[in-house]
Amino acid sequence: MNTLFDKIWDSHVVQQVADGPTQLYIDRLYCHEVTSPQAFDGMRARGLKCFRPERIYCMPDHNTPTHDQDKPIADPVSKKQVDTLARNAREFGLTHYGMMSKDNGIIHVVGPEKGLSLPGMTIVCGDSHTSTHGAMGAVAFGIGTSEVEMVMASQCILQQKPKSMRIIINGRLGRGVTAKDVALYLMAQITTSGATGYFVEYAGDVVENMSMEGRLTLCNLSIEMGARGGFIAPDETTFNYIKGREFAPKGEDWDKAVAYWRTLRSDNDATFDKELIFSAENIEPRITYGTNPGMGIGITEAIPDSEESLRALQYMGFKPGEKLLGKPVDYVFLGACTNGRIEDFRAFASVVKGRKKAAGIVAWLVPGSWAVDAQIREEGLDRVLAEAGFEIRQPGCSACLAMNDDKVPAGKYCLSTSNRNFEGRQGPGARTILCSPLVAAAAAVTGVITDPRELL
Repeated sequence: MNTLFDKIWDSHVVQQVADGPTQLYIDRLYCHEVTSPQAFDGMRARGLKCFRPERIYCMPDHNTPTHDQDKPIADPVSKKQVDTLARNAREFGLTHYGMMSKDNGIIHVVGPEKGLSLPGMTIVCGDSHTSTHGAMGAVAFGIGTSEVEMVMASQCILQQKPKSMRIIINGRLGRGVTAKDVALYLMAQITTSGATGYFVEYAGDVVENMSMEGRLTLCNLSIEMGARGGFIAPDETTFNYIKGREFAPKGEDWDKAVAYWRTLRSDNDATFDKELIFSAENIEPRITYGTNPGMGIGITEAIPDSEESLRALQYMGFKPGEKLLGKPVDYVFLGACTNGRIEDFRAFASVVKGRKKAAGIVAWLVPGSWAVDAQIREEGLDRVLAEAGFEIRQPGCSACLAMNDDKVPAGKYCLSTSNRNFEGRQGPGARTILCSPLVAAAAAVTGVITDPRELL
């Protein structure tokens, strides 16, 4: 019997090349400014138009500054990339959500919140964290620039079918433990290459009880385990999140869509190429200590002693056997396609409410979209944050990666809710410690790495 991955994949197969890849139909292509220019140039050189332009959505996010977006972008490289995307979208007749548009933000935040990413879809983008959209019950994965061009030209892509893995997390998460902690825990358990060649379906009590925002965070980080993508079977939580959104089906179409979406489950006797089971009670708030997301520990634990991590520890300025609780930090970043949603801002605000930002801390609080920004203000979270000494910046990828103004200086420590802690990821020589919004907030008001459970 079939897994959910089989059902979605097989229903999108156009043809199977003999002894070769699958020609797979793609429902939605997202384009941002970084990986699309060469694809558009390739289309132009071949005299081609986009085959199904209504299925392609363009949005700048990596290079957008998170302040003064109403003014011209100061950095010439960033300005060129953002302007080129706008020009290409215009020329090829594609929907473009530009800077300062109410529809703009990080593409992996905007897609789900507008109802553009729906259960049963195949979704691609020239960005590895496209796996985020798998939380909607879709098969979503990142592709290369030549593949972006392939989808533009044909609405299809040539792909080898990945193997399937199911990760089950049973039990109930403890106080202060979030979806981000679950993802960091899984990476530490199976390593950053443990899911290479697989598409991961997440299941079990913990996943069933997760909010949509939590599921989006979990699926976002699938790629950091080496997976091709990760997804979750759609259920009432999914349907309630989608209902009424701009591009969601309406009226009778909604009823028909939900009836179909309810069939999108792995069969009871479906076999997976690999299955792993974990227990929620083993997961506490987590932080990373090294230079890949799998180098992580529970916040109360000590850094393990292993030869593989010596170079990473040297870069980070840490030692084996050291605990990180109480370690001073310089920067705190809340945002990215991992943790830039409304629930993340609610969590951050719940810790800092009634407290003050620690002296010397630089805090970048960056909504994942203008819609998230509007909701922050509607709920009064902006006032809570302002009273505690925090300022909300404008939407964009921000300090997740050093492609805009938000760069962490060399040698400085940043407690970051983003997805990667590679050397130089947040700026040359920057030292990144990945964490949840609760852990970031606890550090922002204490100035040191703090167990958020002490402040909740």
